Amino acid sequence: MKKSTMDKGYFGEFGGSFVPEALKNVLDVLDENFEKYKSDPEFIEEFNYYMKEYIGRENPLTLAENLTKQVGGAKIYLKREDLNHTGAHKINNAIGQILLAKRMGATRIIAETGAGQHGVATATACAIVGGMDCTIYMGKLDTERQALNVFRMELLGAKIVSVAKGQGRLKDAVDEALNDLVANYENTFYLLGSAVGPHPFPTMVKHFQSIISEESKKQILEKEGKLPKAVVACAGGGSNAIGAFAHYINEESVRLIGVEPTEAPTLTKGTPAIIHGFKCLTLLDENGEPEPTFSIAAGLDYPGIGPEHSYLKTTNRAEYVTVSGQEALDAFQVLSKVEGIIPALESSHAIAHAMKLAKELDREDSIIVNLSGRGDKDVEQVYKMLQE
Repeated sequence: MKKSTMDKGYFGEFGGSFVPEALKNVLDVLDENFEKYKSDPEFIEEFNYYMKEYIGRENPLTLAENLTKQVGGAKIYLKREDLNHTGAHKINNAIGQILLAKRMGATRIIAETGAGQHGVATATACAIVGGMDCTIYMGKLDTERQALNVFRMELLGAKIVSVAKGQGRLKDAVDEALNDLVANYENTFYLLGSAVGPHPFPTMVKHFQSIISEESKKQILEKEGKLPKAVVACAGGGSNAIGAFAHYINEESVRLIGVEPTEAPTLTKGTPAIIHGFKCLTLLDENGEPEPTFSIAAGLDYPGIGPEHSYLKTTNRAEYVTVSGQEALDAFQVLSKVEGIIPALESSHAIAHAMKLAKELDREDSIIVNLSGRGDKDVEQVYKMLQE
């Protein structure tokens, strides 16, 4: 049965589109084009070409044999998004949206970024498509702790706008990007990096990121002959997690576990509220405003979460747990030492929880951890933290 317009873009009570009137038509046109092209054979062929020939998919599902032995219990498999071109899952969505933007005749791309990986992916996508002006909004604090990614974006031809207002973090970068879109919607395409924002952004991002679970499901069945006991992914805005969960949502035997920073526990402690044009579980202060958050992983430093994650949480289909910055830092070092894989600090939160979970399960069971990105961007930050 076809959803009514009223239902479209909602996951239970979450989602929707709470935007200025000027943007409603822009988002409606975006939705129409997305629905048109996502099933278009030519679009799919071009998307698949870039996934294979440029991004390097399909990427491996690697058994972390040494980590499994050290921890004991279930086998820990790593879905290697860190091996994608640009080093994270973000490029999957960036390529999908840039191909859509090209078909819609956009000449200017804007994006927000926290850890810098989405900014790098967006700048990369603009470079490969060609002829696109690219502006990336990034919180001032994040530009400082992710200076290497700022330089990467500039090398790729992007203009970086450092946002000093507020906390100078991801939320503030999103605020400024949305302000830009309101002012320049006639020629500008907002390439949103996470599964947040007004409809159709969460649906679009899930669609392009679902390639993660499409591959991992096929791979785990080839390797183990059965589905995993759990799929584990870090959760900030929620793009890598929703991509990792997508093809398992209807598999009730598979536990879906999102891992948040203890310092920004949106799904664990949030309440329903509207932020950035959509409704989700949100951390609010005593005045009902988005609460200041902090995480050692810039990509998890957001007071809201994707609306589908909010729905999965409240319907008990998915579990959401917290991991402290120290636990993530420890996991960062453990995986590096025992597997020769340096994970992003974001992904290290998922690794930390998977190490605990594996001990609770049987040896014949398996866990898939979405290794959402590599840790090159974090090495200098971690070095300083360990020195301190």
